[in-house]
Amino acid sequence: MKKKRIAIVALGYAWLPGEKGPSRFYYMANIFAESGYEVELIGSDFQHFEKRPRDITDLNSKTYKFKNVFIHVPTYKKNIDIRRIWSNYKASKNVLSYLRRQEKYDAIFCVIPANNVAAKVTKFCKKNGIPIVIDIEDLWPEAMKMVLNMPIVSDILYYPMMRDAEYVYSNADAVIGTSDDYTNRAFMKREKNIPAETIYVGCDLNVFDQGVKKYLSTIEKKEDEFWVSYAGTIGTSYDIKTLIEVANEIEKKGIKEIKFKIMGTGPLLKEMKELIKQLGNSNVELMGYMEYPIMAAYLAKTDVVVNSFVKSAPQSIVNKIGDYLASGSTMINTLANLEFRRIVEENGFGINIEAENNMELMRVVLELFEDENLRKEMSIASRKCAEEKFNRLITYKRAVKVVEALINE
Repeated sequence: MKKKRIAIVALGYAWLPGEKGPSRFYYMANIFAESGYEVELIGSDFQHFEKRPRDITDLNSKTYKFKNVFIHVPTYKKNIDIRRIWSNYKASKNVLSYLRRQEKYDAIFCVIPANNVAAKVTKFCKKNGIPIVIDIEDLWPEAMKMVLNMPIVSDILYYPMMRDAEYVYSNADAVIGTSDDYTNRAFMKREKNIPAETIYVGCDLNVFDQGVKKYLSTIEKKEDEFWVSYAGTIGTSYDIKTLIEVANEIEKKGIKEIKFKIMGTGPLLKEMKELIKQLGNSNVELMGYMEYPIMAAYLAKTDVVVNSFVKSAPQSIVNKIGDYLASGSTMINTLANLEFRRIVEENGFGINIEAENNMELMRVVLELFEDENLRKEMSIASRKCAEEKFNRLITYKRAVKVVEALINE
């Protein structure tokens, strides 16, 4: 029997092992292939996180269970950049041109954003009678208002994004979101009369644990040290400034055991380096980008992880949550999103506090530093939540069921 064909259109998100960036769609492609589908993972030839062309020759030299397709897109140098708008426009044209040349798919799984790419793919599916599943990774233009939000001007500037988003949500045959907030966004202006699933980004617990096993013994941590860690982007939405300021206040108190480990890179890295130099911190280490297995080992070695966001951050359940939980570390959460705060409370793996509140963050860090029993309870709850709700090898199979339901209607 001929295999069903599915395309996963994930321009800007289709990262492969060894590349910087989340690997959600690499796992999606694998799981669909293992479920008996002929799969194409359609990404771009541009590395968004490093802002440079991808090494296509090297990537194609490796063996995968699916076909990789690299759509050409123009380069850009910043996340917020007029050239990125042009790049997304050309990407939407180029992916549509590619799809038109292919044998008909049985279903297409498409990521939003970029909104114009998703809109073009959705229109192609509607015209050709192909079921379309939309995976909501972020909310555009809502997230853009973090950077530029001016009355009237912003509405005009973001109108094309909003128009494309509403078209996609109104015409999807099924919706998957990385949080309930994202999933429900698709139904602001339509009935919830199509399949809808929330599938957290999560992590591969096997890969995480292998990294811990391989590198944990190589990481030096003094017996009396207490690590507070952050892993992720150092950018506008993420409140690294408060972490550094609190670290400075703790150091002034003469508490030398508490060390802050900040893993990752981003547009505000240079600014954070200057802040550390200005304050004179000796208890904060900016560790830069770290290979995933090594990062896993550092998280497993840490005592407390901080899900650190600014007050206005629009994010919901972000990529790093699966890794934080897999580490079994106690979590301090500053993200204001009600859905995630509820998850923290119901599962008992951490403490919610107000964002950008230095006194509150310092109070909770010191409380957890003193209370080993509380940390142990939260540590057990953290790993349990990872295994039950954030293990992508289990949860991603629900995406296959969504597609199967559409194909077999």
